[in-house]
Order: sequence, then C-alpha cells, then structure tokens
Amino acid sequence: MIRFFFKFLRWAVLFVAVVTGTAAWYATRPLAQREAVLDVEIAHGSTMRDVARQVVEQGVEVSPRFLSWMARLAGRAHSIKAGNYRIEQGITPWDLLELLSAGSTSYAEIALVEGWSFRRLRATLDAMPDLKHDTLGMSDAQVLAELGLPGESAEGQFFPDTYFVARGVSDLEVLRRAASQMQKMLAQEWARRAPDLPLQTPYEGLTLASMVEKETGISADRGKIASVFVNRLRIGMPLQSDPTVIYGLGSNFDGNLTRRDLQTDTPYNSYTRRGLPPTPIAMPGLAALRAALHPEATNFLYFVARGDGSSQFSRSLEEHNRAVSRYQKGKG
Repeated sequence: MIRFFFKFLRWAVLFVAVVTGTAAWYATRPLAQREAVLDVEIAHGSTMRDVARQVVEQGVEVSPRFLSWMARLAGRAHSIKAGNYRIEQGITPWDLLELLSAGSTSYAEIALVEGWSFRRLRATLDAMPDLKHDTLGMSDAQVLAELGLPGESAEGQFFPDTYFVARGVSDLEVLRRAASQMQKMLAQEWARRAPDLPLQTPYEGLTLASMVEKETGISADRGKIASVFVNRLRIGMPLQSDPTVIYGLGSNFDGNLTRRDLQTDTPYNSYTRRGLPPTPIAMPGLAALRAALHPEATNFLYFVARGDGSSQFSRSLEEHNRAVSRYQKGKG
C-alpha cells in the first residue's frame, strides 16, 4: 500500500511538473492573430470568461480557458479593465493578461485647430471612426446643455489643442475636455489682463481673441491687431473686421467678399454695427487670447494685409489709404 502511494505521488509530481511546464511554455509563446495590429474592445461589466471570449472573437488566437485559468491563478481575474486595447503581433498570453489588467488602452489623437468654427469642429469629430458619436442629431444648444455650458452659442468655447482619448470614448468627452481647457486658459489670461481694457467680461475677451485669431496667423502682428480693435473700442469707432462679416453671412458667403457684403447688415457686421460681435467667431488659441488681453500699446487705428500674411498698420485714414493703394490696388 505504501509502495503504491509513493508510486502515485511520483506520477502526480511528474504530472504537475509537465502541466506547469506546458502552461509556462504556452504563457510565453507568441500568439497568432487575424491582423498584425488589432484594436480589441473589452466591454464594461465583463467577467473574466467574457473577456476571454471577446479577445478571441476579435481576432486573437488564444485559448479562452487557459487565459481565464491564468488570470485566476495570478489573482487578476477581477482586475481586468474595460476599454479599447491595441494588440500587436507577437504578444504572449502573459503579456496580454498584463495589458488587460494594467488598463493600457489604445488612444486616438484628435487635433483641434486654431481658427476653426464650431461647425467645422463638429464635422471633424463626426468623421472620426475612433469616437462614439453621441452628439449626432443634436443641435448646438443641446450639445451645450449636455456639457453644462452657459449661453446659446458654442462658438469659441473650446480650446484648440491636440487631445489624446481612449478609442471608443464619446465625442461629448472630447468637447468636455476642450471646453474645460478653454475655461481654464481664459480665466488665467483674464486674471492677468492689461489694465483699463474696454472689455467688461471674460466672454468679451474671448470674442475679441477670436477676431484676432481670424485676422492673422503672424505672431508678430497679433498684439498690434488687438491694439487697433482696442483703440477703436475706446473711441466708439466701428471695428470693420472682414472675418466678422464673413461669419455673419454664413452659407451665403461664396468666398469673395464684396462691397455689397460689407453693407449687408447682420449682428456680426462690424462695418454696420459698433462694438464687438455678439459671440466669438472661431476658436482662438492661447497666443490670440494673450494678444487680446495684453495688446501692444499703440495709436494705430487701421491695418491692411500686405499680401504675404503680414499687415501694414496706420495711425490715420490718410496713411491707411496710401497703404491700401500700395498693397491692395497695386499702385505702388
């Protein structure tokens, strides 16, 4: 009986050794997968068995039973995190388990560009396959309500930057992050604003910054352009900014700004109406915010495009007319 027991024990030890060795070999063996790079989604609330099944269904050739067993043995069966994961060729079962339990989800890169309108921003997000499109069919006002943002216009309320978000995240989350960043940057620059600006609220500062953003992309000119608008606001002179007119025309603008357009009154026509437009006209970047709230100290009242992206600034109408003749009418 004792001899039988020791014989059984030797076989049991040998069996455990073989099983353990096989498991260790399989755990470190590169897995085959349907494509060289896979984006695998693990749903919220998934059990370990669900996770193993989802991984296999999405193209990773791993034994669901072994993956579940290994997770339980390693104490990670309840630490798998939901999300989207980028699985690259050559991953082993153990690496896969570590990836899923660490929550190292794959990310989408989203670039929001200075000067974009909210319409273009929404169109860009709508076209991104990596996002969940919860805003589809919503009006701008509904989007604002979902985000808890004040006002009726979403224009200018989102900070242009590059955002990295987990694949499959809602487009509302992208907008929420961009809105939070804009509120932070605007509050920061408003608190440091130059004294005696003819601006009553941070929102007016945001509106002015959006005009500066649309007028030039030349860093050296932003402070001067802001100074022209601020000088005009101080004396009650119309701002006469072409980008505000274009914004007010909306879909009626055909790409060619005419004298008739400048005379067509809209709430955004800064030729026919004094003061700032009712809302921003685009997303201003940090440089435009700083220029609007820290304009250069000048006595310029006019500027005209030189044709190379920069502007010529003038103090008087006579000086400005000569600049217009030189740079826009080709009269030298």
